[in-house]
Amino acid sequence: MATEAIGIIVGGGPAPGINGVISAATIEAINCGKKVFGIMGGFKALFEGHKDIFLPLTIDDVSRIHASGGSILRTSRDKPENAKAKFKTLMSTLKGAGIKHLITIGGDGTLYMANWIEREARGSISVVHTPKTIDNDVPLPGGFSTFGFQTALHVGVYIVNNIMEDARTMGRWYFITTMGRHAGHLALGMGKAAGATLSLIPEEFPEEKLSFKKVADILTSAILKRRSMGRDYGIAILAEGISEKFDLEELREHEEVEKNEKGELKLSEIQLGRVLRDFVNKTLTELGIEVGIVDKNIGYELRAANPIPFDVEYTRNLGYGAVRFLLRGGSGSMIVQFEGNLRPVPFVELIDYKTGRVKIRTVDTSTEAYEVARKYMIRLEREDLEGQNLAHIARAANMSPEDFKARFAYALGA
Repeated sequence: MATEAIGIIVGGGPAPGINGVISAATIEAINCGKKVFGIMGGFKALFEGHKDIFLPLTIDDVSRIHASGGSILRTSRDKPENAKAKFKTLMSTLKGAGIKHLITIGGDGTLYMANWIEREARGSISVVHTPKTIDNDVPLPGGFSTFGFQTALHVGVYIVNNIMEDARTMGRWYFITTMGRHAGHLALGMGKAAGATLSLIPEEFPEEKLSFKKVADILTSAILKRRSMGRDYGIAILAEGISEKFDLEELREHEEVEKNEKGELKLSEIQLGRVLRDFVNKTLTELGIEVGIVDKNIGYELRAANPIPFDVEYTRNLGYGAVRFLLRGGSGSMIVQFEGNLRPVPFVELIDYKTGRVKIRTVDTSTEAYEVARKYMIRLEREDLEGQNLAHIARAANMSPEDFKARFAYALGA
C-alpha cells in the first residue's frame, strides 16, 4: 500500500449521514492526489490487528452514496477489555497500512479514541474527527447539531405523528422510549415537534438518585389531567437516559437490573416504557380507572435512515473540511460547521481531563427553547393543585382534592 494514505473509520452506532462524510472526504482526497482506504468494521478490527480490513476507495465507489443511510464501512462500538494492552496493535496496524492521516466518524466514544490515537502517534499519524450521533450530545459551538440528529428527529416525528393518530382513534396512551443515554435532546425535540402530550428527559431531574415512583406518578397525573379535559388518549416520550438516574434499589423492586463490564446500567435491558406502564396501570386500577397503555421503543428505525437534505449537505461540508484540515498539516481537532464556515475545535477543548472523558452536551433546562417545549406539554402543574383546577382533576381521579394533592404534589417538588 502507498504511504501517506488517508484512512476513514467509523465508530459507535449508525447515524444518518455517515456515507456523506465518507463520500466527500474520499472525493476531495483523491482530487488532491491522495489514496484513500476505508477501514472496515470500526476499531474492533484494528484492536485485533486484522490486515484485510483496508478497502481502497475510488470516486466511482462513493459518488452516489451520500444520500443513503447506514455505513459502507460498517461500524462497531466494541473494544476489548484489555484495550490499553492492545492499543499498540491498533497503532502498528494503522502504520503498517501506510495510514498517515486518519478521519474518524463518530460520537463521544469515537472522539475519545481519536484523541487517544493522536496523542500516542506523536505526529506519525494526524487525526481529525467528525461529530456523528443522533443523541446530539457532543458540544458543538453555537448549539449546532451533530450530524444525523436532524434526520433522526425528522423520522421520529413522522413515526410519533402516526402513533398519535392511533392513540386518538383507539382511545389509548403510548409510552414511547427513544435513544439518548446521556441527554434528552432527541426525546424533547420529537415531543416538541410532534406535539406529544409530554416528554420526560433526565436533565429535568437534578437529584442524584431519581425515584422510579416519582417518574411513574408524573405520567399518572398527566393521564388524569387529560382525563379531566375529556381526553382518554395521549403520548409520552421518554428519553432512555432516565433509567441511568433511577435509584437502583427501588428499581430492582420492579425490574431485573444488570450492569455491563464498565459498571454502567444496561439501558437496553431496562424496558423503561413497559416497567412504567405496569406501575402506572397498577395505580390507575387502584383508583378504579382503566386506561389502555402501550409501550414502544423508537431508536433503530431512526439511526440508519436515509439522511434528509440538511444532513446530506452538512456531511459533505464536514468530509471536505476534514481532508482540507489534514492536508494543511492539521491534527488533533474536530471539524465543525459554524456560521457558514468550517473550523477545527481542538480535542483539548472537548476532553474533561479531570474525568478523562469527552464533555457531554445536555439539554439546558434554563433556556427559552426548553421553556417552550415545557409550556406546550400537558402534565400536572403547580396551578393544578389549587381551586377549580384541583377539583376537576381530583374528580377525574375519583379522589378528593385533599387526597389528590397529598398523593401527587410531591412529584412537582411542591
